[in-house]
Amino acid sequence: MAFQCQRDSYLQELDTCVVSCVPAELTLENNGKKEKLKGFNLKLKDTILFPEGGGQPDDHGTVGGVNVLRVLRQGPEAVHFISSALEEGQEVHIKLDWERRFDHMQQHSSQHLITALADTMFGYKTTSWDLGRQRSSIELDTATVKPGEMEALEAAVNEKIRAHIPVAVNLLSIDDPAVEKVRSRGLPDDHAGPIRIVDIEGVDANMCCGTHVSNLSHLQVIKILGTEKGKKNKTNLIFLAGNRVLKYAEKSYNIEKSLTALLKTGADEHVDAVDKLQKTVKRLQKSNLIILREMAVLIAQNFKNKPDRGNFFSFHNKDGDNEFMNIIANEIGFQDTVIFLTVGEEKGAGLFLLAGPENIVTEVGPRVSELLQGKGAGKTGRYQGKANSLVKRAEAEALLKEIRNEQQF
Repeated sequence: MAFQCQRDSYLQELDTCVVSCVPAELTLENNGKKEKLKGFNLKLKDTILFPEGGGQPDDHGTVGGVNVLRVLRQGPEAVHFISSALEEGQEVHIKLDWERRFDHMQQHSSQHLITALADTMFGYKTTSWDLGRQRSSIELDTATVKPGEMEALEAAVNEKIRAHIPVAVNLLSIDDPAVEKVRSRGLPDDHAGPIRIVDIEGVDANMCCGTHVSNLSHLQVIKILGTEKGKKNKTNLIFLAGNRVLKYAEKSYNIEKSLTALLKTGADEHVDAVDKLQKTVKRLQKSNLIILREMAVLIAQNFKNKPDRGNFFSFHNKDGDNEFMNIIANEIGFQDTVIFLTVGEEKGAGLFLLAGPENIVTEVGPRVSELLQGKGAGKTGRYQGKANSLVKRAEAEALLKEIRNEQQF
C-alpha cells in the first residue's frame, strides 16, 4: 500500500486510528553507544510519518501526543515505535516534524535530479547514495571525474530548478510495461502493492518509495561541494540542497567574520595569514624544544653541583615532554639516585618518569602510575607513562621517599 505521506508529501497533520499496539524493544545508538529502549510497536490505519527506506531516514513526529522514536516498514505496513501504549481502535491525531521532513524532501529530490543529469551529461551511473545529517553524497560509478564536469553539472541542475519543472508521483502495477522504462536499482524483497514512480517531467522517471517535492523550484538551490575518492573505483559526489545551502552560507559567513577579527585581515587573505601563523608556530616550537633541552641539562647540572644533594631528586615543569625528562635523568644518572619527574598542568593530565635502582623502580613504578591515574611501563631502571591527573603528585613523591629510606641505599 502507499501511505498518506507518499500520496501527499506536504500533509503535516492527519487523523487516523490505532490498528494494533504491542510491547517491543528498540535499539538506538547514542554517541556511539547502543542502548535498548522498552516501548510499543504501533500500527495505524494510515500515516503521514515516512518509514525509513530508499536511502531516506524516517520521519519524526507525534501520535496522540506521544513522541514517535522510529518508523520502520514491514512489508506493506509502517511500524511506529512509541514509549507509551495507545489503545487499539483509538482515534489519534498525527503531527509531523515538518522541518525534518521538508529537508529530507529537498535532499532526496535533489539526488534524483543530480543522478539523472550526471548520467545524461557524462554517463556516470549512481550506485548508491546517503542522506546525511549535514550533507549528502552520491556514489558515482566512475573512478575519476574530469575538470569542469561538476561545475557544469551544478549549473545544469540549478537551471532545471529555475525552470519550475513539476514532479509527479505515479502508481503502476508491477506488470505494467511502463515499469520497464524507468530507472531503478530493484525492489526490496518484501515489497507489496503497486510500484511508485517519481517523475521529474522531461528529466527522469525513477522507482522510489520516498517523499519528494512537487516542483523542482521547491529545491531552491543545489550546491555541489566537490567529490571524494570512493571505494572500488567509485567517486563520491558531495552536495547540499535547499535550506541546507542557506545554513551553510550563514555558518561560512560567521566563520569568515570570526577569522577576520582574529587575523586582522580581509577574507581573501585568510589562507595566507594562517599559513604564516603556522610557519611561525613551527619555528617557535623548534626554538622552544632547543631551550627545553638546554634547560634540562642545566637542571641536572644544578642538582649534581649541590654538595648536599642526597640521592633523591623530584622536579615538575609545566612544559616539556619525554625527551626533556630523559635528558635530566641521563645527565644526573640514576644508578644511585631516585629521580621523579613530571610535566603538565599541576592538577591536570601530563607525563611522568621514574628512574633509579631497578629494584625500587620495579616495585614502586606501578604504584606511582596508579596514584597519577595513568598507565606506564618500563625496564632497566626506568618507568614512564601518561598521567591523567597530577593532583596526587605529592603523595607519589612521599611514597618514593619512604621506599628510598626503607631501602637505605
